[in-house]
Amino acid sequence: MKELIIVVKPFRAEAVLQVVTEVGVAACVVREAKGFGRQKGYLDRYRGSEFSTAYLPKVEITVWATEDQVAELLERIPKAARTGRIGDGKIFVIPLAWPEIIEF
Repeated sequence: MKELIIVVKPFRAEAVLQVVTEVGVAACVVREAKGFGRQKGYLDRYRGSEFSTAYLPKVEITVWATEDQVAELLERIPKAARTGRIGDGKIFVIPLAWPEIIEF
């Protein structure tokens, strides 16, 4: 079992979540996040003056999946999230040492 942390642009989050449910992942967590990568933020204009916004809005989706599901997710998520522009997203794959799930 592995944990996938998927960071995407907010307007692509629904497409990624659709892929996650189609693959059959039982549970996930969705969080709003802010951050930057190579794009280093952007310049914005408000009432005639420019200011720099260092952090861009992102959505972080955390998924716990089996080995079979991970392979399919790593193939399908980039296709769903890609816009062709810089900052489309990242996927972090973390092996779980104790794949025991306790539900309450």
